[in-house]
This record gives sequence, C-alpha cells and structure tokens, in this order.
Amino acid sequence: MTNRHMHEIITRRHPVTLPAEASVQHACQEMRNHRIGAILVTDPHGRLLGIFTGRDAICRIGAEGRDPHATRLRDVMTPNPECMPPHCRAIEALRLMRDGGFRHVPVVDGHRLVGIVSRGDFLADESGRLEAENNLWERL
Repeated sequence: MTNRHMHEIITRRHPVTLPAEASVQHACQEMRNHRIGAILVTDPHGRLLGIFTGRDAICRIGAEGRDPHATRLRDVMTPNPECMPPHCRAIEALRLMRDGGFRHVPVVDGHRLVGIVSRGDFLADESGRLEAENNLWERL
C-alpha cells in the first residue's frame, strides 16, 4: 500500500477552487461547507496560482486583524505552492509535506490541476513508513 500513486488517492474527487479575486470570507465558507482545510486559487484557465489554508486564515487574517470580507485571496495565499504530478507515490508526497512543513499538496499534470492531497488522505502504513524513515535518519 505504501506504493500508491497520487492519481489513486485523488480518484473521483474534485478540488475546490476559487479565483484570486475571491474574498477570504468566501474561501473560509467554502472550506467549512466542503469540510476541507485548503482552497486552491486558480486563474480563469484553471491553472494553479496558489493555495489558501485554514492556517493562513488564522495567521494572515485573524492574527493580523484583517477584514476577511475585504481581503482577497491573491493578497494572502501562498503563491506557487509545491506540487506533485499524479504519477508520484504517496511516500514522496508525505516526505514533501514533512520537509516543507505543510499539510496540503496540489496535484498537477503539466499545467492542469487534477487534485489535492492532505495528510489525512494517507493510510496508516504510508505514514508509518515515513515515521520509520525519520527514526532511521535520527539514529544515523
């Protein structure tokens, strides 16, 4: 199971996207409505521009006292996020998340956005393999 590809994980799921001009309030409502932790920000052609997460809402909006209705995603999203192609394996996505300190990775095929994975999408044996790797590196 630790050899699953990204395309196996995102099958039959459609990423929630919004344009860069959307308000943070709208993005937060969409995250609540879909029970997700991130919104992918796209251009009019569907190409990925950035990502906006629940952590961004707290750190970039709440903690800074910004108005979520007036603030646009383009101003607070993480632009050009780390991405993975659909042929990459689950363990590679987990390593990327661990090394980058984030919980969501968009999946893109060339310039076409095909999905998003989060830490919660991975099986226990995939996360266990990553933990075993970490323990090995700590002992070396």
